[in-house]
Parts: sequence; C-alpha cells; structure tokens
Amino acid sequence: MKCIKCGTDNNLKDRTANQGRCTKCNHPFAFEPTAMGNLKITDPLFAKIISDISAKNTLFFTAKQLLYFLDGRLRNKSFQPLGFGCSYLFFNIWSTVFFGGFLSGILGTSSFLIVNAIYQIGVVIYLFNNTNSTKLNRASRKASAKSLQRLGILILVVGILASLFIFQSFTLFVFVVVLGTSSLFLGTQQLAKVDKLAQELLISQPQLQEWLNRWEQINNIPETILPSPQQEVTPATINPDVTAYSFDRLVVCDSAIIAQLLIANNFHFENNCAILSITGYPQSIFSTTMEMLRRNPDLKVYAIHDCSPKGVSLINHLRNSERWFLNSSVTIIDIGLFPRQIIATKGGMFIQSSPDLATAAKQLSEEIRQGLTSEELAWLDAGKLVELESLTPQRLIQVLRSGISGSSNLETDDSSLILMGDSGNNIYMVENFG
Repeated sequence: MKCIKCGTDNNLKDRTANQGRCTKCNHPFAFEPTAMGNLKITDPLFAKIISDISAKNTLFFTAKQLLYFLDGRLRNKSFQPLGFGCSYLFFNIWSTVFFGGFLSGILGTSSFLIVNAIYQIGVVIYLFNNTNSTKLNRASRKASAKSLQRLGILILVVGILASLFIFQSFTLFVFVVVLGTSSLFLGTQQLAKVDKLAQELLISQPQLQEWLNRWEQINNIPETILPSPQQEVTPATINPDVTAYSFDRLVVCDSAIIAQLLIANNFHFENNCAILSITGYPQSIFSTTMEMLRRNPDLKVYAIHDCSPKGVSLINHLRNSERWFLNSSVTIIDIGLFPRQIIATKGGMFIQSSPDLATAAKQLSEEIRQGLTSEELAWLDAGKLVELESLTPQRLIQVLRSGISGSSNLETDDSSLILMGDSGNNIYMVENFG
C-alpha cells in the first residue's frame, strides 16, 4: 500500500515491522486492508474517493453521499463474468475428478456423473441467488442473469450430445433438458427484473463514521464534508435594501441536508435563486425570504425530493400549506424524484426498500395517489426508496440546473415537462431526471 504523503509503497511486512507506519516518512496508515474482512479499504483508495466525490475538493458533500459513493466503488468488483467463467471450468473438472474418484468405490463409475450433476445444480442456484442479491449492484446482477442463460445453453448443448452419443442414457437426457431449460428460463426471467430490485448498502453509517474518525485522527477531516445542518431559530438581520428585492426562482428541498448542500456549493448565487427546505431551513432567514418571494408575481418554484411517500407529497404540501403557497397561482415545477423517473433510468439508481415505507405509501391521500400512475403506485407500495443523497453533488447540481434551464419557457412544447392535473393548476413535472 502506497503512503499518501510520500508515495512509498509499503508491503504488509514493512507495515507490520514499522507499527503501521510508512518506512520512509513514518506517516501512519489509517487503514490496514488485511485486517478489514471482505471490505478492504486502503489509504490511497479512500483519498481518491474523497477527491472524486468532491470533484477534486471543489464541491461540498454529505456523509451519506460519501457512504453511497464508497459503497458503489466497493460494489463494482462484486461479480466478474470472466473470473466466474474461468472458475466454473476449473472446478467443473476438478470437483468431478476429485469427488467422483473419492466416491467411485461406493457408487462405481456413475459417481463422476452424479458429482458433476450436483455441481451444475449448485452453480445454477449460486447464479440465481446472485440475481436476487441485495449486496450486488445492478451490473453484477445482470451479469449473473446472463451467465445463467449462457450456462443453460452450455448444459443443453454439451449435455444432450453426451447423453445421446457417449452415455446413451435417457435418464441423463431428461435431467440435462430439465436443468438446462430451467437455467435458461431463470436467467431470462431475472434479466427482466434486475433493474427493479432493491439493494442493500454494504457499509453501515456507524462503520463509515468509524473510518472517518480514524482518517481525521491521522489526516484531518476532509474540509469539503458537511456537518449536520444547524438549527438557527434566531432571525438574522438583513439589510432593508436587500429585502426590497425578490427572487425569480425558489428551490424547495424535502430535507435540510439537501438545502444545506446546495447553499454550501453556492447554487443560489450561480443560479440567482433562493433555497429553502420544506422544514424551514435556514430558519434564521426563512420568514424574510418568503416575504420577498411572495412579492414576485412571476416566481417559479422548483421542488426536489427523495423518491419516497414523503417526497412525492412535497408538491401537495407546497400548494396547500398557508406557510407556503396556499391560494397562490405561482408556477411549481417538480424536478423529482418520481418513480417513473427511476423506472426510466433502467437500474441507474440505488433502490432500497422498507416495510415502513410500504405502509406510508398506502396511507398517502387519494389526491396524491391519483396523480401517480399504477406502475408508480406499485413501486411505492412495495416500500421502495431512492434518496437524493445517493447521487454525487456534481450530478445533483447538474440535474437541478438542467431542470431549471428546461423550464425557462413553459409556453413552448417542451417534451421534458409534463403538466400535472388540470391546465389551471400551474404544476409541472420534469419527465427525465438527468
């Protein structure tokens, strides 16, 4: 493992002999990959991940964004089709010869066929379990489904030829046909499902926090990682000359952490908009900002939220809350996330699931449920969730910018926007989330 201070490559023997420090500059290593079990982190990898998620330390990010990003990097190497193919061929021969020979004294020469049959069944089960695994990413599950198809074809071709011309066994022929077609069928079936399946994070939040604490002790905490949003209830003093103006745009987030992220990355300055959360963050300027916004008859409101029961309720809350825009004709554009946008990405998002979310989805008001398609309702009723924090700050900012840019002229026939409900409610939705 290379030292991130001087670049010296230290092998395990060097690191152990020097008490976990670099042999050249004596800088301590934050991680020892050989002692970390299945999830192996090195100092250069962690440093690169921090650099990549922050776009070379130019963007702020949240701890949960780091969690998703690190999880994605570790998950990319979960299942490799080429490595599986080589392993399959090797153990196909080795297990048949070794265990078949071991059992030949009991089962006779048929032991080789029995052992090989058991091996093929085991591989089919292994690949099928992979296609449903919450620990694998979409690419790995898809690769497993395709491997299941290829295995089925291989079993059918080789098995039928062997059963007819070498062993001349009808029983073996039937077994081969059943196993091969089953493998082919399961692979095809799972290939159509992998995009919609939920995933599970490989790393827990406490585990990441432990790694961050260790990193801070040795290399200092990354300056671009955001702390939890602070609740500042005391109203801030704002120059009257400033409050005399208003904004043409408002971005409303369904959580304070996303609002904090956008503000920290100067999205409000670069896009001439106000940024607030549905919870009232930043509290110190919330009331003053709302007073300024209500003075602009041409105000456009952009909503951005998780794909969850709470998230899809955001627009309804904005339109029906006295604190926001009750009895107002303000134009509201929902950037997302909506289930239809997730479905359209064909597995490009990190989907999770929870029984509590399934219950919350079924308790949504009829008004909100009527605005969703049957496919979207099924998605939400299954308890699925996609968080905005599963996106990198760079992608989240790009999507929001794109949504604002695409709504610059609502009178034109812009296919990226969908008018929601009747034509008089001034509520639009972005069809494609980036």
